[in-house]
Amino acid sequence: MEKNDNTASLGRKIFFLHPAAIVQNHVIAELTQEEFEVYIVKDEVKLRQSLKKYPASIVLASINEGIREDAWEEWFRGILSDEAISGLDIGIIASSADEKIKRKYIGQFNIRCGYTVLGANVSAATKQLIDILNSANAKGRRKFMRALTDKETNTTVNLPMNGTFVHGNLRDISAVGFSCNFPEDPRIAKNSLFSDIQIRLQSQLLKAEGIVFGSRMNGDEKVYVILFSQRISPDIRVRIRKYIQFWLQNKMDEEFKQISRN
Repeated sequence: MEKNDNTASLGRKIFFLHPAAIVQNHVIAELTQEEFEVYIVKDEVKLRQSLKKYPASIVLASINEGIREDAWEEWFRGILSDEAISGLDIGIIASSADEKIKRKYIGQFNIRCGYTVLGANVSAATKQLIDILNSANAKGRRKFMRALTDKETNTTVNLPMNGTFVHGNLRDISAVGFSCNFPEDPRIAKNSLFSDIQIRLQSQLLKAEGIVFGSRMNGDEKVYVILFSQRISPDIRVRIRKYIQFWLQNKMDEEFKQISRN
């Protein structure tokens, strides 16, 4: 299905509706490391309303969890007939390979994102979902997820300069780098290398190496863009991606709190 330019640029939101514990603890963790924009949702009524704001999303529904089978069927019929979310794609996650149930769902509904059985081989099922999401152009042209941290508390950066640390505000971060600004401009030259950068993401303190890619003005403030070097520990990138998913989930949870179930 053709998506609009904004979706192609930013990618598509992926909502896991009523995911089982193994989906939350393994599958979503793996998809996060693959740079997909994933969310956990446990309220199908509020999700339907939220999808009108994000009509090009993907919903992966765990049909053996959350609500009764007849309620699942009613929910699918409702969202698939809603013209306001006609860009939506749906996939199903099942806990067992019941061919009768599979034929029923595939026959009744327009399931464009597959019917994935989450059996004993969780890794194989996860790979199947990754292939499905790539086929659905879930990432668009975006390569990396990013958290906007300039309004968050305890998200800071310390750069080692002249035997001490210069304390700055972390504005955003991804697995490839971050941007930051400082109360007083330290006048950092492009291509400067910092080997002991301290990044605080709330309760986490990460240490990394980075190179100044450049700078830009944001009003009266100079914002520096720093890219991580190839010598950064893979574990640091893993932790950054986990933090970004945590940040995104919190933002979506706040949105859902504002939605009425009526």
